[in-house]
Amino acid sequence: MKRQRARLATFRSVLFHTGFGLVTPVFALLVLLFWPLPYGVRESTARVWCRCVLVWLRLTCGVRHRVLGRENLPEGPAVILSNHQSTWETIAFRTIFPARLSWIIKRSLFRIPFYGWSLKALEEIGIDRDAGREALRQIEQEGSRHLAAGRWVVVFPEGTRLAPDESGRYGQGGARLANAAGVPVVPVALDSGWCWPNDDWRKYSGTITMEIGPVIETDGRSTAEVNRMARDWIESARAAIARPHGSESGADVAALSGNTEPSSARESGLGSSS
Repeated sequence: MKRQRARLATFRSVLFHTGFGLVTPVFALLVLLFWPLPYGVRESTARVWCRCVLVWLRLTCGVRHRVLGRENLPEGPAVILSNHQSTWETIAFRTIFPARLSWIIKRSLFRIPFYGWSLKALEEIGIDRDAGREALRQIEQEGSRHLAAGRWVVVFPEGTRLAPDESGRYGQGGARLANAAGVPVVPVALDSGWCWPNDDWRKYSGTITMEIGPVIETDGRSTAEVNRMARDWIESARAAIARPHGSESGADVAALSGNTEPSSARESGLGSSS
């Protein structure tokens, strides 16, 4: 039975990646062609691509998603702090959040032909993650400029994609940006790693849950306090949604992907917004 599911997951994933590989360069080229036009045109084009990918993911691999806590979204700009498990959230966020988004990404991604160039055209915030304090200054300076323009900034404070049963150290860059810009933090928890494992090219049917938490106001709070409050809420919510909805169990996913050792023993890939 597991072998049949594995073969089915392989076939469906091949279909998904084929369509993904065909449509992505087209939209990347469109974003580049629209570079001379207003930013909103390029961002709207990226949103259409994200919607196409999610529809194709549902049709080919049976991956759906549900969003809890939409009522917690503030009206003005905010910094989104989210855990990071797969590429899914870097696609889905543009379709879920009503505001235009800016991402904190590795500057090296800009060098990827077409894809990286389109990220540059979308005015994403590229930083040198090995620059230490200079990277924090880059986040604060560029992020504040984007927030002042009415955009929301997405930060993955753990800095890397982790399995659903793992958590990492929360960097303070996102909380520091929110404090400096005087905007609230929106904490987000998700379990996308069950359906889109970071260490497996295959996708597995099921429903991804994403929960948006209550706004964390930064006024009168230190960066450390804001970061701790976001971390505590994300970790609590992550634990509550840590079992897949309508998909194979975590053990089944590990078995299907040929990886049965504990996730804590595996090396996680570098996190980014790509």
